[in-house]
Amino acid sequence: MADARPLLFFDSGVGGLSVLAPTRALLRRAPLVYVADSGGFPYGTKSEAEIAARVPALLGRLAERYDPRLIVIACNTASTIALQHVRAALDLPIVGTVPAIKPAAEASQTRVIGVLGTDATVRQPYVDDLAARFASDCTVLRHGSAELVDLAEGALRGIAPPPERLRAVLDGLFAQPGGERLDVIVNACTHFPLLEAELAAAAAHAVRFVDGGPGIARRVAHLTEGQQWPDAPPPGRAVFTSRDADTAPLGPALERYGLTTVETL
Repeated sequence: MADARPLLFFDSGVGGLSVLAPTRALLRRAPLVYVADSGGFPYGTKSEAEIAARVPALLGRLAERYDPRLIVIACNTASTIALQHVRAALDLPIVGTVPAIKPAAEASQTRVIGVLGTDATVRQPYVDDLAARFASDCTVLRHGSAELVDLAEGALRGIAPPPERLRAVLDGLFAQPGGERLDVIVNACTHFPLLEAELAAAAAHAVRFVDGGPGIARRVAHLTEGQQWPDAPPPGRAVFTSRDADTAPLGPALERYGLTTVETL
């Protein structure tokens, strides 16, 4: 019999859609539930203790309600802080999202790469470890931006991000010593790939952007290899932990990602 249990994607907002998209393209019959913790948004400005307490508790409720076969924490901040806590609490596969420093280092010709994320992500020891393991011969520049998260959320509501604000965010990397040689930027927040074209256009010089979405899709496909899927999956669900005036304008964007049912936890 076909297994109707969904893949569940979780983020503080709608940035995790950049992770859902490549997975959906790879596993077209997979039922999907996308959860935005709008009641806790944004995570990037919260303390580690707040995130470490909130995320496992919330994912426990979600696992009980939606019975997923696998959960993707489609948020770099939540993953770098709470991933081990979630894995300890839940008895099902948990896939995290970490900065794509390894592919960035592999792609860099100048050996200068940038990590663009939230303040909470770029200061994590996990990033230090990734840089030491996979980019030890590179200069790794970091910059955190809460504003870029808001601009990405606004873009999905149909509000074009001002190019001058994007340039100001990118200058946080380019203006650092060595920034003139920067040739690869890691989008270390799942919101940021939603603005990749706009960021590329605003960059001070040509630069390549990388993110973890395609790698996560391959990991999910590997973990679910051989499992059964419905012949005709149900409509994808978008779940918000709170609803306000900013939620309704997201409807058209959610539908583009196959999420046609919207509900509140």
